[in-house]
Amino acid sequence: MAPAGQNSQPERIPLRQRRPSSGAPIVDIQGSVGPAGISRPKHTRTITGLGPGEIKSVEASIPEPQREAWKRAQAQGFRGKDGFEKELVRHVETTLARSMFNCDEKAAYSATSLAFRDQLILDWNRTQQNQTYRDSKRVYYLSLEFLMGRALDNAMLNIGQKDTAKAGLSELGFRIEDIIGQENDAALGNGGLGRLAACFLDSLASLDFHAWGYGLRYRYGIFKQEIIDGYQVEVPDYWLDFNPWEFPRHDVTVDIQFFGNVRKESKEQGKEVAIWEGGEIVQAVAYDVPIPGYNTSTTNNLRLWSSKASGGEFDFQKFNNGDYESSVADQQRAETISAVLYPNDNLERGKELRLKQQYFWVAASLHDIVRRFKKSKRPWKQFADQVAIQLNDTHPTLAIVELQRILVDIEGLEWEEAWDIVTSTFGYTNHTVLPEALEKWPVGLVQHLLPRHLQIIYDINLYFLQQVEKQFPNDRDILRRVSIIEESQPKMVRMAYLAIVGSHKVNGVAELHSDLIKTTIFKDFVEIYGPDKFTNVTNGITPRRWLHQANPRLSELIASKIGGNDFLKDLTKLNKLESLAEDKEFRKEWSEIKYANKVRLAKLIKELTGVTVNPAALFDIQVKRIHEYKRQQLNIFGVIHRYLTLKAMSPEERKKQLPRVSVFGGKAAPGYWMAKQIIHLINAVGSVVNNDADIGDLLKVIFLPDYNVSKAEIITPASDISEHISTAGTEASGTSNMKFVLNGGLIIGTCDGANIEITREIGDNNIFLFGNLAEDVEDLRHAHNYGSHTIDPDLNKVFEEMEKGTFGTPHDFSAMVAAVRHHGDYYLVSDDFHSYIETHKLVDEAYRNQDEWVAKCIVSVARMGFFSSDRCINEYAESIWNVEPLAVKS
Repeated sequence: MAPAGQNSQPERIPLRQRRPSSGAPIVDIQGSVGPAGISRPKHTRTITGLGPGEIKSVEASIPEPQREAWKRAQAQGFRGKDGFEKELVRHVETTLARSMFNCDEKAAYSATSLAFRDQLILDWNRTQQNQTYRDSKRVYYLSLEFLMGRALDNAMLNIGQKDTAKAGLSELGFRIEDIIGQENDAALGNGGLGRLAACFLDSLASLDFHAWGYGLRYRYGIFKQEIIDGYQVEVPDYWLDFNPWEFPRHDVTVDIQFFGNVRKESKEQGKEVAIWEGGEIVQAVAYDVPIPGYNTSTTNNLRLWSSKASGGEFDFQKFNNGDYESSVADQQRAETISAVLYPNDNLERGKELRLKQQYFWVAASLHDIVRRFKKSKRPWKQFADQVAIQLNDTHPTLAIVELQRILVDIEGLEWEEAWDIVTSTFGYTNHTVLPEALEKWPVGLVQHLLPRHLQIIYDINLYFLQQVEKQFPNDRDILRRVSIIEESQPKMVRMAYLAIVGSHKVNGVAELHSDLIKTTIFKDFVEIYGPDKFTNVTNGITPRRWLHQANPRLSELIASKIGGNDFLKDLTKLNKLESLAEDKEFRKEWSEIKYANKVRLAKLIKELTGVTVNPAALFDIQVKRIHEYKRQQLNIFGVIHRYLTLKAMSPEERKKQLPRVSVFGGKAAPGYWMAKQIIHLINAVGSVVNNDADIGDLLKVIFLPDYNVSKAEIITPASDISEHISTAGTEASGTSNMKFVLNGGLIIGTCDGANIEITREIGDNNIFLFGNLAEDVEDLRHAHNYGSHTIDPDLNKVFEEMEKGTFGTPHDFSAMVAAVRHHGDYYLVSDDFHSYIETHKLVDEAYRNQDEWVAKCIVSVARMGFFSSDRCINEYAESIWNVEPLAVKS
């Protein structure tokens, strides 16, 4: 029955056909809104983007008046100081619901970030539309880590509006430094692997390449490091409390399958297909982060995946039945996948979670990449012409298997055709020469978690080994050596071998490293594929963050002397500085900037540790992941030796000595006991040395907790000497060495990784090298184990002092001593100790002559042009990806 006041038979209005554009005003649609009354629109605009053909047809279907109205109302972004202030106040008052009276620094940071984010979004949208229109080949960079650091300062500098923001904030009563300091570092990485990925994203955008990064959105990062009683303690890093730099894409979701079983089914013409069914489904939700290029409108995308339960957060039936804990159990289990970077894999459940993480991330990313390709309506044979996927180390190797599964099981391609597409699409970057660091997974674990993928891995291995057998018919042992399946107990899947077999190019990240992988761990693969498959791309860093942002005064000084900021896009232009190395006035300005940077670091040290250090002392810095091969233990043993030497001197002799501050920083993996003991020893030595009245300011030992990118931006410009002292042949490249030299610090280091190429570029009289060479390492290790092994007498004195209890309970450090004395000294600490101590004496001597020291620093910076990540990206683009840059029109 009709409601009162309405006719039971309303007058029928002629129905109007809906336009294909979803931009048609709703008032144009009259009458019923039921299925009979309206035809389905041809396209609905969505957040996930359109294909190139769809964009053109949708645009054409929107009536001209609507297009004009849209353009008139389009956001413009702020212009100048007044425009910035207006945007900031608008965000404070409307977005944050605050006012002038309760706008603190946190609110000012939030509003400033939102104002700059609005600016970025306009370029970001334009970039994505431009890339869709052009429909050209895209690069997809898959990395488990993206160590991005803070975003606001980077956005200000890349957009070119930092001075505008500084003036506007000052007028509103804030210091820009305080506002920048409110931001949490994005906890998406830990070491050099993640920082390299972040530099590469910056360069890809700055050079106008069409590229996306794909990673995981870790809710708690790796961990926040606290130092309690000298020990590392891991606590959650709540970096996502407020993050204006990410955009949740709740409509971009992918269902990811785990466990279950595989059955075979015969299709037409007797073709057998595999069907993976059952198991557990977890949903991947996309979060997008804009990556602005420097001095360009190009703003690329970093897509991060977060995990959630596919059935929703909450089981109402279980809750109503009183089963409160299990009502949220599915969600909690799903969320653990993207909770923490590198969950501790000392336990079996930890191993399963790591493998789950890796598959979850690559499966979601591949789904996205394939979906985007299919929109172009191109045939599958053109996939590798449109898509280049770079694997940053072995973590994303399952992407190779997943793409093969998609092409064969879902898209119905023949095995060989699919495999040709896969191997033409992927490139693999190797980051280690240590055999024990090459990732392997137990076959049983892979079978349990990913049953279909294990079948495909076995098929890939069979296909590969059959080719090897044809090539080497009389060498049965090579099949065992190169098999993707290691016939051990238990059987293991060798991920690095799978990455090599499934990629068209494999690259190392420094010349020595690339040579070593070809002659050691991957020697057999060079025999099989030939040397052309293996190449080198020496790592680099972005000068925008690591000079312009981290060391603004030095960047300004350089710009004033070489004619502007062009060097930030072409770092080779730094070579114009070399002629100024003997200019007294220039050296004076250079030294003043270095001293100011050391004062800034001294303030941070006081704030974080309570220790006062003298900025006039030589600052000796080693900050990086804590690992035995990086040899922080060699450094702290050297510090103890220096302390004992100073203690043995008379007060008069001490007055002649050069004061030194030894700074350490870095995180140890939660399950890496020896690395944690190294941190403990550094803090134990510091607590003794820093409180010794005899020593005073002659030696200070500092461990800076929770080392991250924003701290590195303060530490790096303050360095006089930095330590890159890995056992020769163990560090793939290193990039912190490049950052320190670019900021006018010198290096003490071994002939390892990129140190070798840095030496070639800056000259061996501007670097302090010591220690054994890579080619001698294996012979020395053999001699330790099967011949005589004499500990360096100076190192023995250090050990005796530790065993006396000078630095705390001797038992705490007995394993560290035993590793050198009784267990073969695998990292050659004793073999290199004398050379290390003698080279530090040369450092002291050189530092006394400040004019010559500063000249060395200037020459070194002038010759660092090669180590830009822009050069790396151009090399990848030319020799691996086969892509061209395409600028976005403003």
